[in-house]
Formats: sequence, C-alpha cells, structure tokens
Amino acid sequence: MRYRELGRSGLSVSEIGYGAWGIGESGWVGATQDESVRALHRAIDLGVNFIDTARGYGESERIVGQVVRERAGDEVLVATKVPPKNQEWPAKDGIDPADAFPGEHIRSSLETSLRASGLDHFDVFQFHVWNDEWVGRGDWLETVAALKQEGKIRLFGVSVNDHLPDGALALVRSGVVDSVQVIYNVFDQAPADALLPACQEHGVGVIVRVALDEGGLTGRITAGTTFPEGDWRNRYFRDDRPAQVEQRVAAIVADLGIEQDAIAEHALRFVLSHPAVSTVIPGMRSVRNVERNTAIGDGRPLTAEQLAVLARHRWQRNFYS
Repeated sequence: MRYRELGRSGLSVSEIGYGAWGIGESGWVGATQDESVRALHRAIDLGVNFIDTARGYGESERIVGQVVRERAGDEVLVATKVPPKNQEWPAKDGIDPADAFPGEHIRSSLETSLRASGLDHFDVFQFHVWNDEWVGRGDWLETVAALKQEGKIRLFGVSVNDHLPDGALALVRSGVVDSVQVIYNVFDQAPADALLPACQEHGVGVIVRVALDEGGLTGRITAGTTFPEGDWRNRYFRDDRPAQVEQRVAAIVADLGIEQDAIAEHALRFVLSHPAVSTVIPGMRSVRNVERNTAIGDGRPLTAEQLAVLARHRWQRNFYS
C-alpha cells in the first residue's frame, strides 16, 4: 500500500481508504456485522489506515470504533460526518447556516458519535452537506475551532453536494477547511475542472467517494439487475438506468481493450491518477472486495493513452435525484 499526504495536514493516508456506509446496515442490504468486522481487520492488515463513516450510517460508527479500538497498536485514522440539523439533503441556496449547522448541533452530534464509536476523538470531522453561502456566516467555524482546541477533532472537512463540485470552491479558497470529500469518477469528471486544482493550490486534502458509481463502474450492473427489497440502490438504478450504465461500461471496456471484470480496477486507477487526490474510499463489505481493491494502491498509474480514452467517457448526470 502506498500513502499520500492529506493536503497540508501533515497526515499520510492510504491511497485506498475504507468507505463504511455499506457496513452500517442502513440503506445497503446484505451486510453482516461479522463479515464487516473481518473486512475492516483485513483492510488494516493490508495497509488501509483511513476509514470514513458518518452519524447517519446506521451502526457504522459503532462497528468502526470497535475495530479501531481492537487495533490500538495500528495508527488508523477515522473520519465521520455530522448531518445537517434541518435534514436538508443537499444543502440548497438560501438556507441560513444557523438552521443547518448551528454550533450546539455540531457539538451534540460529535459527542453522540464519540459515544457510539468509543473513540476519544475523530481525525477528520466533516459536514455531511455544504453550501458556499455559509462561508463567513454562522458560528460553525468558531465551534470547529473550539473542538480542535479541545482535542476532540484533528481536521475539519466537508462532503461536497452530489455532482456539484464547484459548490465548495469558496470554502477551499478561504483557507479554513482541511479536506473535501467529493464524487469523482470516470463518469463524473467535473471536479477536475476547478475543484481539484483549487485543492492543490490551497493545500486541501481530497477524499474521493463514489469512485465506482455506486457499483455502476464494476461491470456488474446490467439491464436485468435488481436489488433486495429495502436496498436504496433500487432507487438509484431505477427504470432504464441499469441498461444505460451497461451500455456505457461496454463502451469503456471496448475502447480500453480490457476484460469486463477489469473495469473496477481501471476506474479506481483513474481516480488515483489525479495528483490532487489523497485517498479514494470504495465501500467494501466483504474480505474479497477488500483484497481486490487494496491491491490497486500499488502506485501503478494509468498510461496517458488510457487516461485520454477515459476522458472521452464523461457522462454528467445525477442518479440521486
């Protein structure tokens, strides 16, 4: 496993991190606690030192905290997120920061997360939504500074609204944020236009989520794909969306001249080929997926020719809506 600097923070993070939404048994159907614990331990064995969870991920914080405490001899960095108090997803324009992230709510959510995880601090504490209208307004920054001073958090970050990477440019340029978490993948290449260069310029770490398009870039989504009842992907991949994804992936596979089951590897290497990216956090609910994904953190970039091919497969859309 290779490591990269998380912006100007001084922390080094594994190129492949661990996205822990899927193990929380909230939204994703099929995870079991025993397998999740085994997967987390195996990831740490293989060099993963960055785990991303959230207050809104069901049992995820508890499970992550349990494993991290069991691995006290390993330096494992844990990031979590505070949900907006007004439960507005994404953060729309015109919302007062006092309604979304008032200081008392930020502190209360953090304390709940610390109790759930059994940890004494979080290495990265993120707002789960963001709107640049909040820069310079509200008491959120004062609260974040106080939590840092108290040693309850080390770094402050935000999770950028889905498919709206330019919505955090003002925050990045303000110098008050340590990291951003953003959707960046072969389909959604928009962060490379402005956000990623800005993060490089201002020393802000970049945590990439949805690098595999919620499974779309694994090659396993086809026109006939269905998910268990209660799984949120039934909405994400509704109607003819699986057929659209299948067609797009087939075109990528053909243009690259690779086998279908190699698409996930190439999708992750595409993300890691950008120098602004600190870590990518695929969801890994099984030991098998941990072993497959962590093998990609070996520092082997895609060729310029491969990157040029993938650049032609940009597909801007929002399946969350």
